Amino acid sequence: MHRRTPMTSTMRQADRHADRVLDVVRRGFHEEGNDLVTRSWSRCLNQYQLDPGRPNEPVVIAAAALQSRRDQHADVIECARYEMTTLYQQLADSESAVVLTDTDGVIVHMVSSPEFAAEAEPMGLRAGGMWGETEAGTNGMGTCLAAAHPISVRREEHFFSHFTQLTCSAVPVFDPSGEIIAVLDVTSRSSLMQQHLLVLLGMTARMIENRLIDKRFSNAHPLHFHSRPEFVYTLHEGKLAVGDDGRILAANRSALFQLGVQSMEEIRTQRIDDLFQTSLEDILQRSLSSSFHPVVAYRANAALRFFAVARRPASDAAAPPRSRVAGTGLAAAAGPESFRAPLRPAAARAPSVRTFKDARLVAHLDTARRVVARRTPVLLCGETGSGKEVFARAIHDTSPHAEGAFVAVNCASLPESLIESELFGYKAGAFTGAQRSGRRGKILQADGGTLFLDEIADMPLELQARLLRVLDERQVTPLGTEDTHPVDFQLVSASHRHLPSLVRDGSFREDLYYRLAGIELDLPALRDRSDKRELIHDVLADEGGSDCRLGDEAERTLMAYPWPGNLRQLRHVLRSAAALADGKTITREHLPSLTARQAPSPVPAYAALPAAVEAAAADAAAPAPAAPALKLNPIQANERQVLLQMLEQHRWNVSNVAKALDVSRNTLYRKLHKLHIEISAPE
Repeated sequence: MHRRTPMTSTMRQADRHADRVLDVVRRGFHEEGNDLVTRSWSRCLNQYQLDPGRPNEPVVIAAAALQSRRDQHADVIECARYEMTTLYQQLADSESAVVLTDTDGVIVHMVSSPEFAAEAEPMGLRAGGMWGETEAGTNGMGTCLAAAHPISVRREEHFFSHFTQLTCSAVPVFDPSGEIIAVLDVTSRSSLMQQHLLVLLGMTARMIENRLIDKRFSNAHPLHFHSRPEFVYTLHEGKLAVGDDGRILAANRSALFQLGVQSMEEIRTQRIDDLFQTSLEDILQRSLSSSFHPVVAYRANAALRFFAVARRPASDAAAPPRSRVAGTGLAAAAGPESFRAPLRPAAARAPSVRTFKDARLVAHLDTARRVVARRTPVLLCGETGSGKEVFARAIHDTSPHAEGAFVAVNCASLPESLIESELFGYKAGAFTGAQRSGRRGKILQADGGTLFLDEIADMPLELQARLLRVLDERQVTPLGTEDTHPVDFQLVSASHRHLPSLVRDGSFREDLYYRLAGIELDLPALRDRSDKRELIHDVLADEGGSDCRLGDEAERTLMAYPWPGNLRQLRHVLRSAAALADGKTITREHLPSLTARQAPSPVPAYAALPAAVEAAAADAAAPAPAAPALKLNPIQANERQVLLQMLEQHRWNVSNVAKALDVSRNTLYRKLHKLHIEISAPE
């Protein structure tokens, strides 16, 4: 009898819940005033013939059918994945899941903790689970689809009693034509109302929609506008995709609202000069002349004034076309782990301050020491792998901020969706379920020390404006709050790209460039350093130990090599050589990547890997580093060489290499593992 009590209690609770649903529908109102829920209960009872006291078994579609749906919505999933993971991290609720469904209520992507996913799986909350109202009754995902409206369904508002432990909040996601293409949902065990959750979901949905416009109209001219200039390049901006002939191809919801247009069908019949007192070429030229700061654009009837920025299509950018790896295609959507910043191989540990022997570096360090004493920003320029971070640490060690932290941020390796929270952080309580202590951004971490912004040229334009304000005001405002915090740090930036050229073509803010370049120092490449011989021996001792010796012929080979990858390449070559020599003196035979081609030319980032491998296969004298120790056929060895060169050119940023090859990161990681290319964390 004792063992039957819990089941009896559960049955009684289910009966009470069913009676309440029936009573509310019969009386025609919901005592808590949620008309969307009341109408959903009525549909479930009268239209779908569901019984609240007899819940359906969870419906989960087969794996093949799920993959077919994922393929059909591949671009939506790709645009949503990063934003969903960001939202999940902001919520910091281990008993919640961020869910994306298609228009039939089938879950096509989900982000959650493994523990919560395992506990929720029996309820059908898993990839392939069907959560339309006809299967699951009233719930966030299904009712959002049925009502085409954001909704929160709390605990007892669910139609079936076994879902009453959950709170579901969901918003629709619209495609560029204005049709619902997906539903974004957060399902949690939380009993709180979660006042801000629908707002956060709405913001995330708008980011997904903007990404989808960029992806589906990559050949169009993006035009950003708002009635207030400070809102351009923010989530609140209006966004248009404009064809070469000036015709409007797509618009986000903010654009429709600001222009007073009711639907996409209405705006697609218009050209840009029908909306504004300007032509496409005029606003493109004015945007370029203003370094892509917002310029004034009046409505065609002169009734309203906007601030707008237009750009050339992304496909017209300087980056050459991408190509595929031989024998591979795009992989399936990756899981939440793909959100992490890509790992780089261990950075070359160049000599410390005391062992800088190159005359230019010694002079540059002395110059830097004097200017940072007056809080002048320093911009380091030099080829990739030339030791810019090491030099920045040397500046920090000799600066008035030496007792503080040295905080390095690689702007190239952080996804755009992460870089803002990484730099500025967020305040405790800013989001529902946020970490109790909040999250301190890199700028606050650098307070009292040195902030090193590596590859600053790769920072998105919309964040350059926020960074400029922080540098001018020396105050930082974490996400989710209006509170400001004063900061004091030494700023050191670095780039291997020519920033004045980027300013001229509009991809970097001119005012930010002048703010960063208080003094600009050019670091010499390894091939031009007067202390190259000492560097080679220092790195060899670091990689091979004190017993590792360098033969005369091998030393001459190393000294004569042009080192396109600089210190990073030197460390990689000497690490391989020490392993091949196995305690013996290093000879030319232990330097296969150098002796095969004394002066290899870098492989362009856009080179088609199959073609490169095919061309390299004709040259059997060009094996990859350490190839004799690996069991690779000639094709694999040359494919390995091409990948190594591409990794060097992209600063070992796996995401950028994957984009250049038009494959997923998972596919590229499998290829790297197969070809024995190690990707490790930076030192």
